[in-house]
Amino acid sequence: MAATGFHTADELNDLLPGTLPGLVGVVVDTHETGRLTSHLDVRPEVLAPNGYLHAATVVALADTSCGLATRALLPEGSTGFTTIELKSNFLGTAREGRIDCVATNVHAGRTTQLWDAVVTNATTGATTALFRCTQQVLWPR
Repeated sequence: MAATGFHTADELNDLLPGTLPGLVGVVVDTHETGRLTSHLDVRPEVLAPNGYLHAATVVALADTSCGLATRALLPEGSTGFTTIELKSNFLGTAREGRIDCVATNVHAGRTTQLWDAVVTNATTGATTALFRCTQQVLWPR
């Protein structure tokens, strides 16, 4: 299986302005085949009305991290991918600081990819969420 879409962290960050990940502040820190690290600064705009980190913010960080890393593992000849399932378990939260994410590939097949991501509170080191998604590989018709 060829790595048809590998990008450096800088190249991936260049894709984000003007998109939802750019709006919420996702930043890619490192990228190697099968693994991507990222972070997001916690600020008032990404909090829920109760003053805690909004669940959608955490999902945006985790799903973006898995999705960007998927690009490097697409089989040669495929045209892209789409998320077909995602699941999140929230174990903590934050009101300030930063959250970090590590996305790792579990399975890179011809028709699907499976990714896990762990989101942590950068200040305390506590796990904020465990995330898993399935990506469907798209092929020309």
